[in-house]
Amino acid sequence: MDKVAYAKSAKWYDIVIEPLVRTLRVTGLTMLPPRQGMSVLDIGCGTGSHLDLYQKAGCKTVGIDLSPTMLNVARKKLDALTLGDASRIPFPDESFDLVTATLIFHEMPAALRSPVIGEAKRVVKKSGRLFITDYHPRTTRSLEGWYSKAFITCIEFLAGGEHYRNYRDFMANAGLAPLITENGLLVDKQMTVYGGTIGLYLLCANHTE
Repeated sequence: MDKVAYAKSAKWYDIVIEPLVRTLRVTGLTMLPPRQGMSVLDIGCGTGSHLDLYQKAGCKTVGIDLSPTMLNVARKKLDALTLGDASRIPFPDESFDLVTATLIFHEMPAALRSPVIGEAKRVVKKSGRLFITDYHPRTTRSLEGWYSKAFITCIEFLAGGEHYRNYRDFMANAGLAPLITENGLLVDKQMTVYGGTIGLYLLCANHTE
């Protein structure tokens, strides 16, 4: 969604969408449990619900998002927030122990996806991790998989023409897998949920390239 669309959705996002994605956020915490003092950057932080989990665990959190309206909601939960473009993250190299991005890449034009991952790789420490979650193109042949795929397709269609076209392009181009490879990232852990419709990737940045 663009800034205008997010301006309209910010007020109801935590009520309607957040309960649907909270399972993804909690699952992410089990893949890499937060520790006291860990520095975490959330790209496309939205209303701040994801970062709030890390803040409550004692992490030092920073969120970046393009939508002023979303950040206004996030400020009720978080202090360190930045209005900005994730393809030009305003932080030095190797600044964070963990960089997260949840369900943002399918929304972007294809030309932006790799630069955003490249920036995430740049700002994570050598010992750090990237945690990226987005739609997975290979659905299992289960009832849960087919139901989830139908629900996701409906949600993405209702989000608007440009959003839906970007989603279709993301899925047609195999989702996150080629972006991970292109940017020289190494998979530490991965899993799929909701019948294989959403993939969660814990990644290492290869800074030796």
